[in-house]
Amino acid sequence: MSEQGWQEFLAADGVDDWVVLHGGAAAAFRVTSLVEAARLAEAVARVSGIERAGVLLTVADDRLTVRLTRDVWDLERRHVELARAVSDVARTHGAVGDRTAVQEIQLAVAAHAGLVDVGFWRAVLGYLPVADDNAVDPLGHGSTVWMQDLDEARPLRHAMHVDVTVARENIEPRLEAALAAGGSIVDDSNAPASWILTDRAGNRVCICAWPDGRTGPS
Repeated sequence: MSEQGWQEFLAADGVDDWVVLHGGAAAAFRVTSLVEAARLAEAVARVSGIERAGVLLTVADDRLTVRLTRDVWDLERRHVELARAVSDVARTHGAVGDRTAVQEIQLAVAAHAGLVDVGFWRAVLGYLPVADDNAVDPLGHGSTVWMQDLDEARPLRHAMHVDVTVARENIEPRLEAALAAGGSIVDDSNAPASWILTDRAGNRVCICAWPDGRTGPS
């Protein structure tokens, strides 16, 4: 497991359409109809090197979303070239990249050491492993489940929260929207990289721009 892949992607030229989140590199290309989205998806599927590369295409009536990997740790140098090629195809089809439309939602399931049970979550959700500590929806529709070790000093035996990861330019607008909707900040010690919020019932969510808010290798 290395940070080199995603750091090199963030530092690369020609990938301005792309956002690097905990699921890897993704881009959303705006179109005007479902037919246009399907045509663009077919053209993207014909990009050299994309077949059987683990790419996920999601077609909607106003966009095509392209995810190059399902985990940020799987990013490699070859994904930079794939991203550039996909963006080139999108431009030739008149599609416009929209970084603000890209996000990842992750359910963090925390437990003390010895009680973390990723196998149960994969089985009950019908999810597949990508790394030892997570599970992903094979259809690409549901949120990733990540197993988090809980601090032994905490009295809880288990806990859950939601992680919302967005593009770096979208984190503060998302925070403002959440606060306007009645949310409260409970931890801003890592701001502006991330904030932890709660709803009125005390349910927690972390809003962050990781690793999109990070720079490339120095």
